[in-house]
Amino acid sequence: MEGGGDLDTQIEKLLNVEKQMRLAGDVAGTKKAATDILELCFKAGAWKTLNDQIVVLSKRRGQLKQAVTAMVQQAMQYIDQTPDIETRVELIKTLNNVSAGKIYVEIERARLIKRLAKIKEEQGLIAEAADLMQEIAVETFGAMAKTEKIAFILEQVRLCLDRQDYVRAQILSRKISPRVFDIDASKEKKKPKEGDNVVEEAPADIPSLLELKRIYYELMIRYYSHNNDYLEICRCYKAIYDIPSVKENSAQWIPVLRKICWYLVLAPYDPMQSSLLNSILEDKNLSELPYFRLLLKQVVTMEVIQWNTLWNTYKDEFESEKNMLGGSLGDKAAEDLRQRIIEHNILVVSKNYSRITLKRLAELLCLSIQEAEKHLSDMVVSKALVAKIDRPVGIVCFQTAKDSNNVLNSWAMNLEKLLDLVEKSCHQIHKETMVHKASLKA
Repeated sequence: MEGGGDLDTQIEKLLNVEKQMRLAGDVAGTKKAATDILELCFKAGAWKTLNDQIVVLSKRRGQLKQAVTAMVQQAMQYIDQTPDIETRVELIKTLNNVSAGKIYVEIERARLIKRLAKIKEEQGLIAEAADLMQEIAVETFGAMAKTEKIAFILEQVRLCLDRQDYVRAQILSRKISPRVFDIDASKEKKKPKEGDNVVEEAPADIPSLLELKRIYYELMIRYYSHNNDYLEICRCYKAIYDIPSVKENSAQWIPVLRKICWYLVLAPYDPMQSSLLNSILEDKNLSELPYFRLLLKQVVTMEVIQWNTLWNTYKDEFESEKNMLGGSLGDKAAEDLRQRIIEHNILVVSKNYSRITLKRLAELLCLSIQEAEKHLSDMVVSKALVAKIDRPVGIVCFQTAKDSNNVLNSWAMNLEKLLDLVEKSCHQIHKETMVHKASLKA
């Protein structure tokens, strides 16, 4: 390296200046001397010397916090200008070691780890990148901007999903409350009180809160797709659908609304699914998708759905959506769709019949007697339905056995209704008689 001796001389001079300033407690002078040393090494292209000087300066006795912060911030600007990837990694690792355990440079350390994890990921070392990111608990950083915290945690979740560590991905995702995305940013900005931590501005490359909301729900869709939790996937798509930028652009909301409809139909029946189904049916935008409106109407209406007819009508739509539904999910989703239609039909039958033969039930469901019995038993086990099967006789009873108190209560209510009707009838007869007598006198 040219001028190596000259560089060492200049560094030695500045180290003496830094020592004098540090011992005198001159913050500005110490910061300037330290950053000048780094600037010299950078301009000379002496990357190894730069790393050595960062370590030496940070370990000097009684080194001021402000000087360490200034050095780390200064050296971080050089990362993008390193000649090769090895030098870049070495510089990041040096800065990482210097900032480890120092609360006043915790934000800088988090950013350094994120950059190092990005490099590891580009090299195909996803497990290493995920482990690196998990070292940092940004939710405890008071001075970090909220959007930067969320973006960091989302990156942790994404890397866990990429390495198929679904348990840790769920734990990390719970650090973000979905309510945080609904807070109005303009109302939230308030002047910090005296003594409060000053929150730093988020870097320019951090997405806005609404963009982060979309990323969060897209990651949660990946997580719930692993478990085939259709209702939760549907709720995630509904949250994306409600983002103003999506609602305003038909090219964006139409695919999302299609997915909401499919996942609603795929989700097992429960009060939340029913509520969501009815709210989507009231959505004016659904008129743009008449095919899907008809599908939801069929599911809501308490009438038996013929599986073969429905499948022939929607097969092409389902096949075209299969890739969007998530590749490997396609075949399983087709089975689940049939399962949901059978469950819907059993619920319809239970509403209209108190007793029915297994043979007739199987005919209505277009299934064999064994299949009909299996599906009915599954619904009883999952408490979606109350039913009893008399297998020797082959009769299904949908009525629950009432205890004596309930029977007596229903009788008492019926008597009360009857007496009420008698009283009203007597009053009407009396009224008519009085009117008739008055007309005769006149």
